[in-house]
Formats: sequence, C-alpha cells, structure tokens
Amino acid sequence: MTERNIRVEPVAGRAVEDQAVEIVERKGLGHPDSICDGIAEHVSQALAREYLDRVGRVLHYNTDETQLVAGSAAPAYGGGEVAEPIYLLITGRATKEYTEMENGTVVDHHHIPAETIALRAARDYVETHFPELEFGTDVVCDVRLGEGSGDLQQVFGKDGKQVPKSNDTSFGVGHAPLTETERIVLNAERELNGAFGADHPEVGQDVKVMGKREGDRIDVTVAVAMVDAYLHSLEEYDAAVDAVREFVTDLAGRYTDREVNVHVNTADDYDEGSVYLTTTGTSAEQGDDGSVGRGNRANGLITPNRSMSMEATSGKNPVNHVGKIYNLLSTEIARAVVDEVDGIREIRIRLLSQIGQPIDDPHVADASLATVDGVDVADIRADVERVVDRELANVTELTERVIKGDLTTF
Repeated sequence: MTERNIRVEPVAGRAVEDQAVEIVERKGLGHPDSICDGIAEHVSQALAREYLDRVGRVLHYNTDETQLVAGSAAPAYGGGEVAEPIYLLITGRATKEYTEMENGTVVDHHHIPAETIALRAARDYVETHFPELEFGTDVVCDVRLGEGSGDLQQVFGKDGKQVPKSNDTSFGVGHAPLTETERIVLNAERELNGAFGADHPEVGQDVKVMGKREGDRIDVTVAVAMVDAYLHSLEEYDAAVDAVREFVTDLAGRYTDREVNVHVNTADDYDEGSVYLTTTGTSAEQGDDGSVGRGNRANGLITPNRSMSMEATSGKNPVNHVGKIYNLLSTEIARAVVDEVDGIREIRIRLLSQIGQPIDDPHVADASLATVDGVDVADIRADVERVVDRELANVTELTERVIKGDLTTF
C-alpha cells in the first residue's frame, strides 16, 4: 500500500434501495444532449489518436463545448421532410502546432489540422449512429477550435511519460452496484437502441427513459421518437407504441420482482392526431436543442438519489482532465470494490484532485459504504483500501481505454 489519502466510512443515511422514492433517468443516443456528448467524445478520441500517430503522445485539447441548435421538420406518415437542418457547433481548444525539441534544438515541427479531424469525426459519428440523418443536408456542422492557454499546456505535461498532473481542482463521483430501477432504465434504452431498434426501424434513436420507484412499485415512462417513413397510419403508430411497451415490460422482469408499469409516449393525443412522429428519429429536428454535459453522467444515468458531479465527461481530454478521468475512474473503482469485496450493499466513491498534483494521488479518495447485516465497515476497510489504491495506481490505463472507445462517457 502507498501513502495515498484513502478514507473508508459508513454511508450517511440509507442505501438507495431502502429509500421510499427513487428517480432515475437516461437520455438515449438520439436525445439532443446525448448527440452532443457522443460527437464531442468521438472528436476527442479522433484527436487523441491523431496526436499519437503524428507525434507519439496526446497533446493538449478539450472538445467539451459542442452545441446543437434544433432544425425544423414536417413529419408525415409514409415519410416527411426536414425543412431546416440541425446545426452543430463543435468548439473548444486543440493543439494545432507542435515543435519537437532535442537538447534545445528543433528536430521537427508538426501542423495538426485539428478542425478537419473534428469535422471528419463528427460526420463519421452521425453516419454510424443515425441512419435517417444525412450529414451536410439534415445536419450542418461548424468547427471552431482555439489554442489552449500556455499555463494549462504546461500542466498537461512535457514528455508524456510521467504520471500526468491534474489540470484542475475538481472531483468525480461513482457508485455501485446499480439498483433494480437503474438497471431497468439503463438497459431499456440500450436495447431499444440496440437489437430491438435494429428489428424495428420505426423506433428512432431519440429514446428517453424515466424510472420512478415508489415503495415496491416501479413506473417506467418511455418517450420514443417514431420514424414516419416506416409508419403509414395512426394504427401502425399505435402498434409500434404497444410493441415498445411490451418489450420494456418484459425487459424489466429480468431485473426485478417488483410491480412494474410501463408508459410510452404519454403526451400523445390520438383524438387530435398529435403523436410523437419524426422524420429523422430525433427531437433535434424540431425545437429541441442540446449541449454537452446536460444529460447523462459518466455511468450513463441521471440519478438524483445519489451524489453526482456536474462536470461534463464527454469531450474532455483523457490524459489529465480530472473532470473526465475522476468521474470515469470513481465509477470503475466502485464496481471493482463491489466485485472483489464481500459484504457491500452499496458504495460511493468520491475523488478530489488538486491542480498541478499527480492524478494517481488525489487530495482525497473517499469511499462510503452500506454493508449487509453482520458486516461492519471496519471488517472490510483494509480490503476496500487495497482495491482503491490499486485502481488509482493504474489510472493511466483508463486513458488508453478511453482513447480506444472501450469506456462510455454518457
């Protein structure tokens, strides 16, 4: 064990599963906020890989300020049209000029076309995930990346070999395991945008899931942007809604024995013919704007029953930006502790950084535990500290996983 400042203590209050009311939300892949998160992170990965290919190390950048301005559309059964395109603005900071020095002598100078790289990455992301959106026509994109400030570039590091130093004084929060309601909400969206969506093209990518557990009753409210080209009447739309309701109800049964009620597109008014019909599969086509960091936290959920960081995770550099690293790492630590240490009902991990200090040595690493009956925190404190210490020591491995796209940020 090192001398890292690791604290292990009992949780204050009750475990989430013991609370009378629990609320959980997930904004799906095609929600305007999630579109911004996804594009910002895809651009981040593309820049990191390009820096590695060109100069052998990741240079200073952040692309976590992506914004979306909704367009305008005229959906209609059998297929409508986009009247005004969705507008994306990718903004942030990136290193565009890099000079290699050796013993005070210039060895090489690199010009990195950061904005071109970002534009290509945005196009790739849209074309991969949104089959009903045509990049350049239904979506137009602008890129404005400035250079980073000199002091933060110095904090970023010079040689890329030592453990990076934190670029900010900030914190990250993670918890495990997920509650039954959290697992239902998370996996409902993932599967609606996965195998179910592949078999049902009328289901658009803009799927928002809200879960409420009140005692032992769970209500799941799902908003699904239906795609007009695959539906030719209100009757077909209604059948599509029923299929989603049945699917989510069956899915919930995998995770809980509690009573579950599923509600789909509750704002629909069939008498007025007002239903959630879209041309592109996202509400971004008509009036719903988006921003990075306004949606899901690093674990993919919005969880008001738990501590959360307000930091945007997507788009930040994965080398020393603790707003990204510590939210991802705290979640990974929480999962590792629960997997390896018996007797834990719930754990919360909080990591606090200090600007300029090595990211593997946080100002404090705080673990709050709720244990099963018969297990005291003191009984497992040493085991928890050991796992936390090990994961902190391996923090740079997380950077590699993020660049490869092995970890999701929203």
